Amino acid sequence: MTTVVTPTAKRVPMSSLRKTALVAGVLYLMTFVSIPTLALYGPVRTDAHFIAGAGPVTGVIVGGILEIIVALACIGTGIALYPVVKRQNEGVALGFVSSRILEAATIFAGVVALLAIVTLRQAGAGDEAVITGQALLALNTWTTVLGQGFLPAVNALLLGSLMYTSRLVPRILPILGFIGAPLLIASVVGALFGLWGPVSPLSGLGALLLASWEFSLGVWLVVKGFKPSPVTTSPAPAGSAAAS
Repeated sequence: MTTVVTPTAKRVPMSSLRKTALVAGVLYLMTFVSIPTLALYGPVRTDAHFIAGAGPVTGVIVGGILEIIVALACIGTGIALYPVVKRQNEGVALGFVSSRILEAATIFAGVVALLAIVTLRQAGAGDEAVITGQALLALNTWTTVLGQGFLPAVNALLLGSLMYTSRLVPRILPILGFIGAPLLIASVVGALFGLWGPVSPLSGLGALLLASWEFSLGVWLVVKGFKPSPVTTSPAPAGSAAAS
């Protein structure tokens, strides 16, 4: 009896660029895990006397944990993409990483403000702490406006320009960011001068376009990876290979 041995198919190893795209894409998708905070933060943001009340605060704590995950993912996207996009323009790439880190820092500051309210509520601070609670809530509001409104617009312009010129992804994706970023910046400037509140139709439209840009970028990088371009086919600058 003759035994036929069939060769086993060998798995093609994943390239360094494909791994980078996959990691960056997953991290971008992770930045959307904070969407439930819109509901979780509802009680503390709508009740001016929340700090003087009683009852469970699990929702606020869970929301804070989700935002911390988002902040860390923000830093991760910058670090993951830097070795690739710096081949297009190192100065702009470094600006993107710096802006991403600053965005994460403002998210942490906003979380700290809400957790301080939780701590005072649990300690039974009472009505005397209402003004303190309102001040901490105002701090959270403005860190959210600047950290999750203005800075993501800056990120979209920086990373979008790198992705658009290098053609690492379809050009329609960064165009979404190019449209949404000015709208968000205008909404933040208007809020600073009291023309409208921190939340407005303009900010909502800008946020929707920027969210579409970041979500579609994450999905594309996970599913497709980087498109072939001079950035990916040319030899990496000194130090880039080691960083990748």
